[in-house]
Amino acid sequence: MSLPLSREEILNTLLQSYSAYFDTERCEEEDWDVPLVARCNFYVHSEKYVLLKKAKLWSADCNEYVYLFSLPELTEERYRECEKFVYEKGMARIHPEPGHMYTYLTAVFLCDSCTPEARKALKRCRLYKSFRFSLYGWMDFHTVLLQAGSDLVDTNRSGRSNAKLMKKIFMKTK
Repeated sequence: MSLPLSREEILNTLLQSYSAYFDTERCEEEDWDVPLVARCNFYVHSEKYVLLKKAKLWSADCNEYVYLFSLPELTEERYRECEKFVYEKGMARIHPEPGHMYTYLTAVFLCDSCTPEARKALKRCRLYKSFRFSLYGWMDFHTVLLQAGSDLVDTNRSGRSNAKLMKKIFMKTK
């Protein structure tokens, strides 16, 4: 698997792929100090009822928020800034209540090069939060690193499913 040559091509391929299931939007440079280029949102609401909708047995809300960052070189300092940004913005969007099942916050980094310290920090990211002992759901933080010109897709332990997805997306475009 070899990724397309430029970060812009990788971004366009990802947005095209994500748009099948996610609400995607490109981000303009607002007053943020992070290189956020796009955001993708996924919402699912499921419920089971008996005869009438008022007789609800259960309901579950599942969300995923993907933040795409594009930068020439990923350093540990830039990684920490982006991680903090995704965590703060994502946690503000979570509403833990009786119907909430889970929310995944995913930070995808598109870069030309990456320092070993940043790669190590990305792989060691372990952010997880349960709400009321998981009765009101949980939040899990996924990280993905796509380096232009390389076939490696690095993720943290929680983001392994994202690595499989990325490999499928870019194997298809090859």
